[in-house]
Amino acid sequence: MQQRVAVVGAGAAGLCAARHILSRPASFAPPVVFELSGNVGGTWCYEEHVGTFPNGRPVLSSMYRDLRTNLPKEVMMFPDFPFDPELRSFLSHREVQQYLERYCESFRIWPHIRFSAMVENITPVSPTTGSEARKVTWEVTSSDSTGHLKTETFDAVFVCSGHYSDPHIPNIPGIQNFKGKVLHSHSYRFAEPFSGQTVVVLGAKASGLDISIELVKAGAKVILSHRNPPLTIPLPPGIQQASSVVAVQDDGTIRLQDGSVCQADVLMFCTGYNFSYPFLDPAQLGLDIQDHVVSPLYRYMMPPAFPSLFFIGICKVICPFPNFDCQVQFALAVLDGSVTLPPQEQMEEEVWREQQKKLDRGVQRHHLLKMDQDQWEYCDTLAGSASFPPLQPAVRSLYEEVWRQRQVHPENYRDFNYRLVSATRWELIREDPGGSTETLRTL
Repeated sequence: MQQRVAVVGAGAAGLCAARHILSRPASFAPPVVFELSGNVGGTWCYEEHVGTFPNGRPVLSSMYRDLRTNLPKEVMMFPDFPFDPELRSFLSHREVQQYLERYCESFRIWPHIRFSAMVENITPVSPTTGSEARKVTWEVTSSDSTGHLKTETFDAVFVCSGHYSDPHIPNIPGIQNFKGKVLHSHSYRFAEPFSGQTVVVLGAKASGLDISIELVKAGAKVILSHRNPPLTIPLPPGIQQASSVVAVQDDGTIRLQDGSVCQADVLMFCTGYNFSYPFLDPAQLGLDIQDHVVSPLYRYMMPPAFPSLFFIGICKVICPFPNFDCQVQFALAVLDGSVTLPPQEQMEEEVWREQQKKLDRGVQRHHLLKMDQDQWEYCDTLAGSASFPPLQPAVRSLYEEVWRQRQVHPENYRDFNYRLVSATRWELIREDPGGSTETLRTL
């Protein structure tokens, strides 16, 4: 009997889930994909609006106009669906959006997406007979653009709603005294309005650095405030590093951790995002959502008490699309019985041990979902368990090469272009104005 699966979100993770569900018609009915907006792509769908749309629904995308990917397309792609080889390696958001639209067309996903559908509530329903507890079903209540509510029953749910839509704004004492503009990078779209202004950017991770470089190119002065040791990468003139902001004083000036004081026209938080699942009751699912962590999740995907609910793409510092692809294939192998899960208590124990290992080696609790170098073994483990092809070694090798280049050339590492030449090798290439290419390096 075919299982019915609900997919929340039509971004990259949700489309990947739909693609693999559709490829297994013997086991699964076509999915129902609930998408709040009017298009696919999730965070890759650029929207100039900030805050809310005219209809009152929230703008979820955090995309800014001039963003280019910080990973090359050779690493970003879904393993079974390459980008157009004619494109440069580092893409605009529009090029990624077009890739996801092409993915939809190629795997005939469009007919299964319900646009302008807001998921209001997802509730597990336990069987009334003596069946195993894990054979629960799920009631999914959604509303359309008119507010009409509809409740349907599914055998499994894939939560693919991303984690770049609920801005995390740390508490700064006295912030009400600041006389300039306060915003989060979620609401940043382009740099020109900040020309001639002094902007304090809080946070020096990927978006903080990228936006700071955009701002100085547009004529702003940037004070890059963060809690880490000073960055040693070469920064462009106009970016001044500073210690973290501790308070805004009565006169509107900003006091820093080292005791110094600065003035600014703009405070911009590049401080990340909260996990937000307003359609779920975490306590009911045995989950704790706090400190940027959702726990416990077996294999970083499923609550041990309800292993037919899957969070896809919840991990951070990963190669996203390949990671989604591995997670989805493992999840479907669980549902179709190809992978047998341990008992609930054993899954909970395994999650606890994994977390404790990270804490023991100095990882802070709010970074427990950051994978970084652990992502490769994780994906290999999923592939081995569910018997699908592992990621190619060249993907890891090129990912790590680009990470090194970002440390050396933070402004222009995106000028490089690459080509995968085999499962284990890639090339750094240069194209001349006439269109011919030269191989500069092979690994």
